[in-house]
Amino acid sequence: MRILAADVGGTKTLVSLFERSGEGWTEIAQKRVASADYPGLAPILQELLAAHDGPVHAGAFGVAGPVHGDRSEATNLPWILDARALERAVPQLDRARLLNDFEAVALGLGVLRDDQLEVLQDRPALPGEPAAVLGAGTGLGEAILVPSGGALPRVFPTEGGHTDFPPRDALEIELLRFLQARHGRVSVERVVSGPGLAALYDFLVESGRGARVPEVESAPDRSAAIGRLGAEGADPTCAEAVRRFVSLYGAEAGNLALKCLPRGGLYVAGGIAPKLLGAIRGGDFMKSFLNKGRMEKVLAELRVMVVTEPRVGLLGSRRAAE
Repeated sequence: MRILAADVGGTKTLVSLFERSGEGWTEIAQKRVASADYPGLAPILQELLAAHDGPVHAGAFGVAGPVHGDRSEATNLPWILDARALERAVPQLDRARLLNDFEAVALGLGVLRDDQLEVLQDRPALPGEPAAVLGAGTGLGEAILVPSGGALPRVFPTEGGHTDFPPRDALEIELLRFLQARHGRVSVERVVSGPGLAALYDFLVESGRGARVPEVESAPDRSAAIGRLGAEGADPTCAEAVRRFVSLYGAEAGNLALKCLPRGGLYVAGGIAPKLLGAIRGGDFMKSFLNKGRMEKVLAELRVMVVTEPRVGLLGSRRAAE
């Protein structure tokens, strides 16, 4: 028996083919591509399977966008995905299922080892209680998990990253106005994401609080350059952008926690957190997470962890396919 799993993001897409081996699954092929290089998911699956003939009994594909009726229009990618269309386009594939990318991440949490998690707040995770996960990358994903008693938890994927950005002080009010001039409406994702980190740097420079950095301006990925220089303390403007980003990230994690009280654990996933782990552990993340007035004592009881396994979404898609 063989299954396909994919993690479809706005920047990259990762696809793997698994084969049943005894009691588990063996990964027999993998393909990682820049999403923008392809018009959709079907050609990526076709390329992978061209070298691995034979039937694929099921495929589950996590997509960065809302999913309804096994169909999705990706949020940060000009793709429209449809499970039935994928079954027609990929003859080897018997059955396909689409799921939101953070539903896939949520399912992947259940197979992580302790060494794939960094604990930020060491409290007991209570079995049988809800858990929550959020993660910044190209966008900002959020999901809530509720134990179901079955093989998989019940997952409620959300579009919480697209809620309104709530400024917390005078500087962030100014930041909001800066972003309104760019975008009109401003969501949390506009600041807590890779593009959001670049936007914070631009705001600091254009408001006279920082200087442009040649290495950032010439970088193919400005956000990555800002994150690296800021985390290393190699440039004060980048360092301030990272510090504010981490603080905003922690504040949004606290907002999510207040909405579902995840006594089963709050997980921070996504591609950015592991790269900024030193800055996140530096204190501003948890300080902002806990800074909720009378609710600080409630949030102080929750276990908070950073997911350091980059393929957690793919692992969750594999569980769904399985």
